[in-house]
Amino acid sequence: MSQPHRFPTIDDRLFLQSVSRALDVIEAYAASPRPMSLGEIAEAAGINKSAAQRIGQTLLSRGYLEQTETGRLKLGRLFLDRSFDYLRSNELIERATPVLTDLRKAAEERVDLSLFDPVNDSLSIVYATRMQSKRETFYATLAGRRQPTYATSGGRACLALLPDEEVDDILARSVITRLTPKTETDVEAIRAAVVQARTDGYCLGVEQALLGEIALAAAIRDRQGRPIGAVHIAGSLSEWTEPDFRRRFAPMAMEAAGALSN
Repeated sequence: MSQPHRFPTIDDRLFLQSVSRALDVIEAYAASPRPMSLGEIAEAAGINKSAAQRIGQTLLSRGYLEQTETGRLKLGRLFLDRSFDYLRSNELIERATPVLTDLRKAAEERVDLSLFDPVNDSLSIVYATRMQSKRETFYATLAGRRQPTYATSGGRACLALLPDEEVDDILARSVITRLTPKTETDVEAIRAAVVQARTDGYCLGVEQALLGEIALAAAIRDRQGRPIGAVHIAGSLSEWTEPDFRRRFAPMAMEAAGALSN
């Protein structure tokens, strides 16, 4: 289940309903990124079929949707251009790339950079850079994947930099469900992991977001000491015990996060 968003409040007089509906159509593909008919788009976006047709044709004319041989509409390749624009405009990603490249060579395991997302109410992190290892599932290699803050080592490491009242508020507003059969859903246990991360300087999770995976992350701080992201190192339980993984990679993750902080 996706986490609810609470976006910034704006003056209703400045809100364009037509733009919002167009974004609803684009976001309809999040739950099922496959070609859809106009009827399916209308149902998924919560609009009528006439509006779906007008919006769909407009997005098609601009390249943000593409048409299949059967007439269905799918996401267009132009979205990759906009992703590229964001990635090259983010200063942290630019600074992090050489640091993560060196870390990947030293660790010989998957290395990720995630961004903490207070704009979307701090309920999730989004992976901006993913440097894969020798074995990965498809989704684990893709930048742009969003995961709930409570369930990830990077999310919990970011929570560890926040005051208790903010942590409690974020957890209270999170839709806490299992991403794997091993995902911790007990709020007190999640809170304890956050407290432990404050002591350790990093957070470790075992099979919290992906079965068979052990992942460790250290948070990146801004000038006020607030979290802006995290450096992750992820490996396989078939190759690592928890103590060995901690001993090997915790210093690496903390050093890389420290180099990117402030």
